[in-house]
Formats: sequence, C-alpha cells, structure tokens
Amino acid sequence: MTTIHNTAIVSPKAKIGKDIKIDPHAIIHDDVEIGDNCYIGPYVVIYDGARIGNNVIIHQSASVSNVPQDLKFGNEKTYFYIGDNTTIREFVTLHRGTGEGGLSRIGENCLIMAYVHVPHDCIIGNNVIIANTVQIAGHVEIDDWVIIGGITAIHQFCKIGKHSMIGAGFKVTQDVPPFIIAGREPLRYMGLNVVGLRRRGFSNNDISSLKNAFDLFYNSGLNFSQAKEKIKETYGNIPVVKELLDFFARSNRGIIRK
Repeated sequence: MTTIHNTAIVSPKAKIGKDIKIDPHAIIHDDVEIGDNCYIGPYVVIYDGARIGNNVIIHQSASVSNVPQDLKFGNEKTYFYIGDNTTIREFVTLHRGTGEGGLSRIGENCLIMAYVHVPHDCIIGNNVIIANTVQIAGHVEIDDWVIIGGITAIHQFCKIGKHSMIGAGFKVTQDVPPFIIAGREPLRYMGLNVVGLRRRGFSNNDISSLKNAFDLFYNSGLNFSQAKEKIKETYGNIPVVKELLDFFARSNRGIIRK
C-alpha cells in the first residue's frame, strides 16, 4: 500500500510505483519516476529528471537530481538514475547530467552514506559502497564493487576500477586500477585487494595472475607503456588480466604509482 504524508508535496505528474512510503515534507517534482516498494524520507527533494528503481531507500534531507553545479549547464533536459535496491543516506546530494540527454547514474545494490556528493555526468556501478562525506567531482567513473573510505575527494574525470578499495581521507587525482587497495598521500598502489577478491569468488589462479601482472607493472623497472605491453604478451589471454588491460586502455588521467 502506498502512503503519502499529508505534508508531502507530490506532483500529480510524477510517476509513482506501488507500495511507496513518502514521509513528511518530502517534495517530488513533475518529471520524476519512482519504482515499486521505495521509501522517501522526510525533507527529501526529488527534482525533475530523477529516475529511481525498485526497493530504493532515500533517507532524510537528501537532494536527488538537482541542477548541476556546472557553468555550461543551459537548463537542458537531463537525468539522474538510481538502480534497484540502492540506499541513499541522509544529506546526500545527487546532481543530474549536463548537455541534452546527459545523465549521472548510481547502479544497483549500492550504499551511498551521509553527506556524499555525486555531481554531474558521473557513472557509479553496481554494489558500490561510498562512505560518509566523500566528495566527487564531475565526469568521474566508479566501476562495480568499489569501496571508498570516508572524507575522500575525487578529482574530475578520474576512473576507479572494479573491486578496488580506497582508504579514508585521501585525494584521488589519477585513475585507480581495478582489483587493488590504494592509500597513502599522494595516493598509491598498496597491493592487491585479496580479501575482497576471495569474498567475491575469484580463484587462486585469478589472484596469482593479477599479482604477477601488477608486479610487472609496478616493480619490473619498465615504464608504464612497456609494462603494459609485457603484461599483454605474458598474461593477456587470462580474462581478469584482460580486464586490467582494458582499464589501462581507457585511462586518461594516468595511473596511480607505487
């Protein structure tokens, strides 16, 4: 059963699914779509362009699909997508994309903790955990199964590869490869995320191959271009290493160092 508190303001043009609970003083604008079995907490504001999946929980005072903090934005029709089974905690700010049809996206089964900012033109994958007060700049890509520690700042256009973990309180100014742990200042490669990979079913052969590939990349004495070629020659037929090489190929801010 859908319940909407009598102090909430819900546009009759908004598309609201089944079994929705909307708490006091929430505001839902015209061009909004919300799936089934969602919870919208008190004082949440959901702006035009929001596209929210099923079983999504949005806690108090979050701002969803607000206009981007981008001087080139010209009030085009843009979007913010939230995938199924994702939780948005209190005071999170989520800004839609720029340019006609532009978008930002958070995937499925994510946890976005309090005071996180996800700005324009960002893509966040599935099963991502972003801890309190992480501040992200525009055009950032965060792949599946990433964990980011609290109070971390991420520079615009950075990419963070899948299954990686970044410690708390760091600055991300270059691309973070998949499968690793990153820490220190400036942010550096700290080793393979072995515990996370084992929890997610990676085989011993996968983990060994990745360790060897990263050893070539960081410890061989080759420059990064030479190391990538050597990894391709030696391990390029192994699927997890191919994923690593694919990430290197789409990196445009450079890869963090050891």
